[in-house]
Amino acid sequence: MTARVLVVDDLAPNVKLLEAKLRAEYFEVLTSLSGEEALEIAASQQPDIVLLDVMMPGLDGFEVCRRLKEDPITCHIPVVMVTALDQQSDRLAGLKAGADDFLTKPVQDVAMFARVRSLTRLKQMTDELRYRYVKGAELGAVAPSYTDLDEATMVSSIMVITDEPFIDGLVEDAEGLPGKVHFHFENDARQSLDLIRSQMPDLIMIDLALESYDPLRLCSAIRSFENARLSPLLALARDDDMRKLVRALDIGVSDYLMRPIDSQEMAARVKTQLRRKRYVEHLRQSVNETLEMAVTDPLTGLYNRRYLANHLPRLLRDAKEEANPLSLMVIDVDHFKKVNDTLGHDIGDVVLREMAQRMNFSIRGIDLACRFGGEEFVFVMPDTDRQSAEAIAERLRSQIAEAPVDIGAGDPITITVSIGVATSEPGNLDDTPQDILKRADDALYKAKDTGRNRVVAQAA
Repeated sequence: MTARVLVVDDLAPNVKLLEAKLRAEYFEVLTSLSGEEALEIAASQQPDIVLLDVMMPGLDGFEVCRRLKEDPITCHIPVVMVTALDQQSDRLAGLKAGADDFLTKPVQDVAMFARVRSLTRLKQMTDELRYRYVKGAELGAVAPSYTDLDEATMVSSIMVITDEPFIDGLVEDAEGLPGKVHFHFENDARQSLDLIRSQMPDLIMIDLALESYDPLRLCSAIRSFENARLSPLLALARDDDMRKLVRALDIGVSDYLMRPIDSQEMAARVKTQLRRKRYVEHLRQSVNETLEMAVTDPLTGLYNRRYLANHLPRLLRDAKEEANPLSLMVIDVDHFKKVNDTLGHDIGDVVLREMAQRMNFSIRGIDLACRFGGEEFVFVMPDTDRQSAEAIAERLRSQIAEAPVDIGAGDPITITVSIGVATSEPGNLDDTPQDILKRADDALYKAKDTGRNRVVAQAA
């Protein structure tokens, strides 16, 4: 796979060398000789990954990384620090600044390319979600920026799959983990797969030294689960596991931790992975909310006219194929204009919400309730003949008329509705959605013309 890589180093020879290596592997390369310029390029060009030196004049790599991760425009871009600094304190400083990895020069090319491919793959898998999120924000359908959760209040679950018991205490005693973390240790890989399939933990650590089961096959199996495609996997590896680690990154492992395990480094890497997981979940939730808003009436919470237009043909087609009746009722709130004119539109909204709530109580799981527009609602009732539909409509009408609506201030008001019912009988293969809607609408007008607060079934 290819990707756009931003290389940042204040020494031009280092930039040229790394650029040549990346281009030889068919990566597209952007370059920068300063931290300030890197921030501008990252925001405007949106690279797939940033390879960042630490020791630079002006803004050093730690500060550049911190700013990239704090900016909603660039926080999703993976950052790998590639530097000559080799102290554990430097590694921890980079990871705590938000870096996704910290590679010390001289870096093995195979390991670096595997890491670049792994991180860009994860980033590109979330790009479609992020694109939809950005479009939703532009349309005002979702909040325009991502706000990180309070880590102190977070509760996370981590599964550790290993057959070496000493790891238990080392992991559990780590300081700096975000919020409250519940660890679950498994030495039976097959059992762990069953647990993951039913309930995906927030993060999974897999020991590449696992002897009871092929750890790479375990990583592959987890990644094949629908609920684990973007969930973080963290591998525990030794120095002599490099070939296995490179393969694990290709399979889809999100990050790795080298032995001997440093508890602070582990906490920093876990924190980064959990932060990314929350970001992806935020994108997913926002996209789902946007889709829901497209088919849901915001005032009543019922489906809207667009949803009805898309689903009524399918419900009618299913009814014809199964030789079942399908009934539809159109409901109109009587004298609703008078409510708006005398009590105000805010009270009118209260009435419509109350009507929707009462209608929801009257429908089955297979029924479809929609706000058709204004004060008009439509119920679609599969597998319901005319007599049953008429009885349901009459029961709904009487329930609404007999229970005044509490409007919050002042006396409750009595509301009535008129209902028109139409049915597509088994064998009527020529019926269309427009036909049945038209018959129900005609029946509704007849109900209103003959006094309102009544049900009329299928006008002639």
